[in-house]
Amino acid sequence: MKKIELEIVALSHSITQTHSYAVVLGEINGLRRIPIVIGGTEAQAIAVALERMNPSRPLTHDLMKNFMLAFNVDLNEVIITDLQEGIFFSKLVCSSANDTVEIDSRTSDALAMAVRFGCPIYTYENIMIKAGNLLDSESKESTALATASTTAETKHEKDELKSLSTNELNDLLNDVLEHEDYIKAIEIRDELKNRERKK
Repeated sequence: MKKIELEIVALSHSITQTHSYAVVLGEINGLRRIPIVIGGTEAQAIAVALERMNPSRPLTHDLMKNFMLAFNVDLNEVIITDLQEGIFFSKLVCSSANDTVEIDSRTSDALAMAVRFGCPIYTYENIMIKAGNLLDSESKESTALATASTTAETKHEKDELKSLSTNELNDLLNDVLEHEDYIKAIEIRDELKNRERKK
């Protein structure tokens, strides 16, 4: 079966589940998208690696990568292998000098590892079709309402950050980093960068 390569195109609050996030995978050289709902911890693990942040202590996925490298195990690719009742299933394809093995993984963990190793993410055509059908099955009205709600929430958070002084933003950034809220740290850092560009 032919594999389809994907890339992470977005990471945001989930519009369908509170206290969850959605990572959106896009088909490379294509227009199709797969949204996957993940937990806050996994979202932070992905965000930290995407933004190349250096937490004061290694996160679980960093520890896993360090462990694998210490024993000369490489992560070659991540494959999203199945979609059942809205849940995605994945495998890590790992290799050492003597062997290649496939290891079952939650998709959120697999993506966090893929970002750290810089390895490709794949799925199959049937998964793309199922995920597309999953998207199509949502009513346009609920999607529009959820999008409007999320947009309003995001705008409110951004307006809140804009109202703070640069010193207040730096203090808040230090505070959220201390509490390991890396997604909020990215938002604050983006606001600080925008201010630097406008100078």
